[in-house]
Amino acid sequence: MDDSLKDKILLTIADNIRIERLKRKLTQDKLAEMCGITQKYLNLIEKAKVNPSILIVINICKNLEIDLNTVYDLSSLTL
Repeated sequence: MDDSLKDKILLTIADNIRIERLKRKLTQDKLAEMCGITQKYLNLIEKAKVNPSILIVINICKNLEIDLNTVYDLSSLTL
């Protein structure tokens, strides 16, 4: 898999997390606290600057009360 595709996947995941957080009117601080991670790390996730582990993403989904498929919806990408 080339770096361009990896970047697009991370950006899509980041956007989906941010969109779901904003739908729930949660700040990065509040969601990070709920997830037991730092606000700085959540910010890096939402900016697609880091590749979070599946366990972190599951925890975020749990706290946003969404299905994992919501975050990993890559249907807008050409793979």
